[in-house]
Amino acid sequence: MTVVVGVDGAGRTHRLRRILAATPSSRWFTGVDDLAAADGLVVVDDAHRLDPAALRALTVAARAGTKLAIARRPTITSRALAELDELAAADGVEVLAPLDRDGVAALLAEVTGRPVSPDVAVRAHEASAGMPVVVALSRDRGALVARMQRCLAVLPEEAAAVARLLALRLDLPDDVLGGAATMRTLKEAGLLEPGGERMIPALADVVLDELSPPERRSLHDTAARAMLATGADPVATATQLRAARIRTPAAAQVYLRAGEQTRFTDPTAALSWFDDATDAGADPTAVAPGRAEAATLLGLTTDVEPGAGRLALVAGAAAAHDGRTARAADALLTAPPPGLLLAVPLLAATGRLGEARDHRPGDGTGPLARFAAAAVVAAEDPEAAVPLLIEAAEDVERATPTAVLPDTPHAIGAVVAVAVGDLATAEHLLTRALTAGIGGPAGAERHRLLLAWARMRAGRYDTALAELRRDIELPGRERLLRAAISAGIARRRGDIAGLHAVWDAVEPVLARRAVDLWQLEAVEELLVAAARLRHRRRVEPVLAALDGIVPPAWRPALGWLRVQVAVADNDPDTVAAQQLPGTLGEAAALWATVLRGETADPDTVHDLTERLADRQLPWEASRLAGQAAITTTDPAAARRLLERARELSDPDKAASPDTAGLSERELEVARMVLAGSTHREIGAQLYISPKTVEHHVARIRGKLGATSRAELLAMLREIVPVR
Repeated sequence: MTVVVGVDGAGRTHRLRRILAATPSSRWFTGVDDLAAADGLVVVDDAHRLDPAALRALTVAARAGTKLAIARRPTITSRALAELDELAAADGVEVLAPLDRDGVAALLAEVTGRPVSPDVAVRAHEASAGMPVVVALSRDRGALVARMQRCLAVLPEEAAAVARLLALRLDLPDDVLGGAATMRTLKEAGLLEPGGERMIPALADVVLDELSPPERRSLHDTAARAMLATGADPVATATQLRAARIRTPAAAQVYLRAGEQTRFTDPTAALSWFDDATDAGADPTAVAPGRAEAATLLGLTTDVEPGAGRLALVAGAAAAHDGRTARAADALLTAPPPGLLLAVPLLAATGRLGEARDHRPGDGTGPLARFAAAAVVAAEDPEAAVPLLIEAAEDVERATPTAVLPDTPHAIGAVVAVAVGDLATAEHLLTRALTAGIGGPAGAERHRLLLAWARMRAGRYDTALAELRRDIELPGRERLLRAAISAGIARRRGDIAGLHAVWDAVEPVLARRAVDLWQLEAVEELLVAAARLRHRRRVEPVLAALDGIVPPAWRPALGWLRVQVAVADNDPDTVAAQQLPGTLGEAAALWATVLRGETADPDTVHDLTERLADRQLPWEASRLAGQAAITTTDPAAARRLLERARELSDPDKAASPDTAGLSERELEVARMVLAGSTHREIGAQLYISPKTVEHHVARIRGKLGATSRAELLAMLREIVPVR
């Protein structure tokens, strides 16, 4: 006696037929009257469907010696079935497992009368989950549909409704699935994959194919509402609904939530979710703000129509990205929070420092408030603002974004750091911004270009050249910045044709005169290029616009810009007229001297070029040394100055990482230091002053981070190539 256990469709009846065929004097059980017949094996199919009286009769017969072979579902649902099962299992219980791939291939070959390929077997195994009845009927669609219809017809109404939901292949919440009893019913009906809660793929396809369009829409909406009500992760839920191609009002809300959740972290994905929401019937006015935010972060639009709420914030940010800073500030002043905070850096940049102070938050709490306060300080005292902007940048990185930023504390902090000669901080801020993804893809373009520009200013041209090789569409503000980089590289190469090409592209942007404080030093490259090309009529209006917005703390930077324009225009009187403090003032006075053709003291020139290079102005230092060399009558001094000029400018040469960024001249000095030469001896061999040698050694120590002479020598032995 034996018991065959399996879900519906697992092959219980097939197994009983084989037992029947192999056993003499065996017969099917058709009713209680069969038990009075002659001895032999009684084969009982679907024992779980028998009424209690039939089960008790079989139990009595088994106790009287009748041999039984019964088949049933896995779950014993009554006491009468349990008693019979215990007697019938004298020779064991045979549990029918799903077919493996080879079993599926063998069954298909038996059904079709010909062998099947491995690929066909794999696909059939995946579609059927190894369920024999599904494999056997896979070549007869009509029979499979009829079986599924019969199955749904006999299921309890709640279980049939859950089965239709499961056909969507969604991860539905437990309360929608109807609990463990309903899932057990579906499992024993042979509808679920073995060991799981998902419907067998081929059966799910049959269920969905047989639904009418209204039934399908109703089912989709039921599923979407159920998933929406659970409060589950919107992106995960929306991903499932998209895979099921569900387009209903409830699904539209899920897609909308997914877009809102990802608009700052993954704006590309957010746009696709907003598209799905629109296709599913979401209200366009509900979709518009999130879509505008994501598009602006991607740099896909710079013409957002002002509106209420978040759309007003986006319009302000988009105008700033397009280089229309004053318009952006005005838009944000009337926008809802945090509009006023976002407007403050723009007000400071456009010369409206009084308004910026008025709208600066008193307590300074929160990342945007600290950013606004730091921006005001940056306009008033750039050096004091650098640590404040670093803190604001770190706060913004930790905070959850709530609005598209017109500009980032990383970008403004880098501009201010470069203005005070602190390239290391500028690089630190910009690389952090790129790593953290601040400002989305559009912000990444700004930070990459600022990094290239800052390094170019410091005499490191590899990043700038790499940026210029990229072909990408940029908004107005970044087009101007990229043009400044192009002009800077062309000017440093003496490429007049390149300057003409840059000017043709940037002239329409400059014609708007929409420049601001944070663009001051980048605009310098373009105005110098214009002077070199004899376009002074374009220079003066921009300088006049800058005069109207630059606060006192930035006047030296504006004066230095005028010096560079005048140098390019060979105008010593304008150079001499600039009243600049410290190194910049001394350099301007010396430049006026050499532009008049007067001889300058070589040691003074060397000293000033060192100090300019320390302020991250190596190209300007190179030009000063080169022009001073022309005026000198001493061949040895001229040679020294020209060598110094060449050392400070080479746009096609990048420092080797193996030598910690030391220049060729610094490597020469380092070798002599290692050889034990004094500063005077090194100066005599290189035709430079001992003071210049001292500057070189100090720069080497700074680049290596050496804190003592012994540490310096040890580090130099590791990195300086031996000749």
